Amino acid sequence: MTKATNAAPADQSVTPFLEVMPLGGMGEIGKNITAYRYGDEIMVVDGGLAFPDSYQVGIDLIIPRIDYLQQHAGLIKGWILTHGHEDHIGGLPYILPRLPRVPVYGAPLTLGLVREKLSEFGLKDGDIDLREADVNARVQIGTHFSVEFIRMTHSIPDNAGYILTTPVGQVLHTGDFKLDEEPSDGRLSDLGRIEQAGREGVLLLISDSTNAERPGRTVSEAEVARNLEDLIASCKGRVFMTTFASNVHRIQNVINIAHRQSRRVVMEGRSMLKYAQVAQSLGYMELPEPFLTNDEVGTLQDQQVLYVCTGSQGQPMSVLSRLAFGNHAKIALRRGDSVILSSNPIPGNEEAVNLVINRLYELGVDVYYPPAYRVHASGHGSQEELATVLNLARPKFFLPWHGEPRHQINHAKLAQTLPRPPKRTLIARNGDVVRLGPDEFKVTGTVPAGAVYVDGLGVGDVSDDVLLDRVNMSQEGLIIMTAVLHPTPHVEIVSRGFVRANRELDGQIRKVALEAVETGMREKKRLEDVRDDMYGAVRRFVRKVTGRNPVLVPMIVD
Repeated sequence: MTKATNAAPADQSVTPFLEVMPLGGMGEIGKNITAYRYGDEIMVVDGGLAFPDSYQVGIDLIIPRIDYLQQHAGLIKGWILTHGHEDHIGGLPYILPRLPRVPVYGAPLTLGLVREKLSEFGLKDGDIDLREADVNARVQIGTHFSVEFIRMTHSIPDNAGYILTTPVGQVLHTGDFKLDEEPSDGRLSDLGRIEQAGREGVLLLISDSTNAERPGRTVSEAEVARNLEDLIASCKGRVFMTTFASNVHRIQNVINIAHRQSRRVVMEGRSMLKYAQVAQSLGYMELPEPFLTNDEVGTLQDQQVLYVCTGSQGQPMSVLSRLAFGNHAKIALRRGDSVILSSNPIPGNEEAVNLVINRLYELGVDVYYPPAYRVHASGHGSQEELATVLNLARPKFFLPWHGEPRHQINHAKLAQTLPRPPKRTLIARNGDVVRLGPDEFKVTGTVPAGAVYVDGLGVGDVSDDVLLDRVNMSQEGLIIMTAVLHPTPHVEIVSRGFVRANRELDGQIRKVALEAVETGMREKKRLEDVRDDMYGAVRRFVRKVTGRNPVLVPMIVD
């Protein structure tokens, strides 16, 4: 991605349509970002990241493509953030510096987490125009966009949906939500405002589809807290609990439980400490007693200690993974310890989490995790909650969002079963241009969208072709063929991950490669053609003899 200019396209004529363009987060879970355009103005919502699947070898993070925003940078008037989860703000340090400085609105905790992330990239407050807006605030962005934030319960404080008032009508976007009837902070979703919007007229509803396949209601965070307290009270030795570092409500509940159970809390893991520090500084987390460090627990008995640590997704360098595999510098698990995984694996992380769980069992510790133990609840509403929002909002048009295609389609089917279904529902994909007018709702085109891979310090320099090579090398191995032409043509073979040392096979490959080189030289072919002939001959031979397809790297030295 390159730094954008402020130049706007020549055509800035206002059309009687609103364009809704999901650039990430549609048809997937992760890297959420949506652009709205009316005439010569663009408003953007969120800027998240996703984590790689197992086949995306070596990739650290995935962020959305922002080509469209860069091409129309001069039209961007403002940005709003719904909440502080990584899939909604994690991409901002990569995105915001490449676009013009515009107001970015978010609630206090959301902006606190954004500032922390930006500081890690050497960005200062003055570099980005962050503006605090409570979850019931109204902000004006440009001429055409009026945004009213509305409180929605989720698994992090300060979560919001919004009502977007535009020249064509009102758009209600739920953001991530569940209708928790016992939220930890006592602040319920503002269903009254949704109902009011429904009476006023909601042209388009964009709603969270994550749990559209699940019947009933999502378990309350209060029930999870009660189950955790019962479980922790029954543990005789040390307790190690992991959850999402951003789940401030649950961590606060665990801190309170530990205090009631006469346990001192040790916070282990960089992201845990970061979130806790930000939450404390802004008043979203209260400590009955200060956290202890691991060095300070030496005088305490095992039943007096509770560790809150990273590793809910089986990340190799997380605290829980290092404990499971005996790689932690200061702590070793032992029989009598209890480990609680207060989370579900993100899709794609199941194998890593199962590996950690199996290793914990091998160590002889007691392990508690869902679904056998109800120690986790999703932050997203199930079918009954989704239906409640649809019934209250009474939208003319409906756009299921935040979910894979199966979630979107099941959400659409649910909407059609209600007493007053939407007039039309679209199943959109990233990059679709959804045109919205008083009587129009359709996809009229596409804009660039997709994934940008972050690998180490590189952003966007790894393509799908590179990933395919990495996968092939990991599965089939690598053969490097170097043909030296002078003074006498000969070929050297080096292989890695292909087969164990096999002089006979190496000799046969070398012979096939050399024959191709000598033939090419006799026919006076270009060196590039000689190299390609060597590649093709060895490819065919190896496939025939071994049935394998290693990555081949042919080189010619003249």
